[in-house]
Amino acid sequence: MQMKVDNFVKVDLTTDISHLSENERKMLPYLVEVAKIMDEIFWTQSYGDKMPLLESISDEATREFVRINYGPWERLNNNKPFIEGYGEKPMGAGFYPSDMTTEEFDSFDAPDKRSLYTLIQRDNNGQLVSVPYSKAYRVQHEKAAELMRKAAELAEYETLKNYLNLRAEALLTDDYLPSDLVWMDMRDNNIDFVVGPIENYEDRLFNYKAAHEAYILIKDLEWSRRLDRFTALLPALQESLPVALQYKSETPGSDSDMGVYDAIFYAGDCNAGSKTIAINLPNDPEVHIQKGSRKLQLKNSMRYKFDHILVPISQLLIDETQRNHITFDAFFENTMFHEVAHGLGIKNTINGKGDVREAMRETSTAIEENKADILGLYMVAQLVKMGELSEKDLMDNYVTFMAGIFRSVRFGAASAHGKSNMISFYFFQEKGAFTRNEHNGTYMVNFDAMTNAINELSAKILMMQGDGDYQAALNILASHGVIRAELQSDLYRINDSGIPVDIRFEQGLHMIGLK
Repeated sequence: MQMKVDNFVKVDLTTDISHLSENERKMLPYLVEVAKIMDEIFWTQSYGDKMPLLESISDEATREFVRINYGPWERLNNNKPFIEGYGEKPMGAGFYPSDMTTEEFDSFDAPDKRSLYTLIQRDNNGQLVSVPYSKAYRVQHEKAAELMRKAAELAEYETLKNYLNLRAEALLTDDYLPSDLVWMDMRDNNIDFVVGPIENYEDRLFNYKAAHEAYILIKDLEWSRRLDRFTALLPALQESLPVALQYKSETPGSDSDMGVYDAIFYAGDCNAGSKTIAINLPNDPEVHIQKGSRKLQLKNSMRYKFDHILVPISQLLIDETQRNHITFDAFFENTMFHEVAHGLGIKNTINGKGDVREAMRETSTAIEENKADILGLYMVAQLVKMGELSEKDLMDNYVTFMAGIFRSVRFGAASAHGKSNMISFYFFQEKGAFTRNEHNGTYMVNFDAMTNAINELSAKILMMQGDGDYQAALNILASHGVIRAELQSDLYRINDSGIPVDIRFEQGLHMIGLK
């Protein structure tokens, strides 16, 4: 069990806060307390009451692994139980009754049953009922709202003050749109706070329900300025997509913000298992259409993964002649443009099947992640053509992406990001985008074939989403979203070499010099 824990290399989550004002420093303890509340709620969504579980374990390594996974199921090993006596993790986690069938849900008549912000529970008669988050988590949400309003009193930027107050209100009403729209206007403040029920990865049954999380972020002003110029290019990038007009007819919001941050606290969903290194929010399609989205790159977390994981993997699996193409700048760009690509394509199907997320059901997150992966690479190539990335060697991005596949595939078949990378890997293999040296097990990227494969897969995924082709998504996940024997043998080599799977944090106010 200690070996499992050690697969998550511990790093100090810290940054320089010397540029923060006295009021900004005073805000941080309030935000940390709110984040801890989000963490407690996520525990109930992922597992249930954590205390009996943790108190039943005498071994500290096992307790730590439970904390990493927010329960007794190993997230990066297809959610297999690692404590005796536990069965498979419920597909719907804690969002639905564990004995509910999909047929029962489909016949359940409630207008908000597919809402991101409702729990499905049973009443005293055993019938399904839909319970709003604001009611289910009323006590926690009220405490969090109180703390956020206290933080708002200290805010020196009007947009941050408005956001904190509106987000506090959203926790009490389940109406997150006003706070999402105000969050889109935040540009100059040094502190950012992502909080509430946001991503739907934890709901593996339908991908309907949002899980609670929080990030506390400190803006890197110098790196953020480097990215400002890409925002205005989103409409042109949308027009360049390699599909027919109807699959790119929506106009992405040009008010999108690209910023670079150092994270100082993760809580809840984003802290479970593998750690997020970039954020693309809000998820609400209405916000995307009105204002676009904000793409937040978490530079310190990204750097930890690059140094501790990606570079060692490349030294093991990338052909020696191409290792010079493994660069942090390429890793940063691939991650950044992955997040930008979430805003491209279309959010509503072209044939009356409703929005893409609902039409694609449980396949939606894996397919969306694959779209973002592939379009991210496509966009780098387009920006080179447009002269926006001068003196750029695309091989850096291609080879670094290839090494990144091995990093992400280790997250397993239960992860949407892992499935996405498997789709890319096998599609690239079929198209000759890389070759594998049978003698030493290293990979070499073929530039032209990789470029063609990226264009072809981009079109395939964009049309799949636009058509709401659920069956096609099931088919590609069945054929490509699995780890075959040869790839598994390479993953075993990575594991046997002792390269960490991911990172975990020593975090808190003490890490930034506050108590």
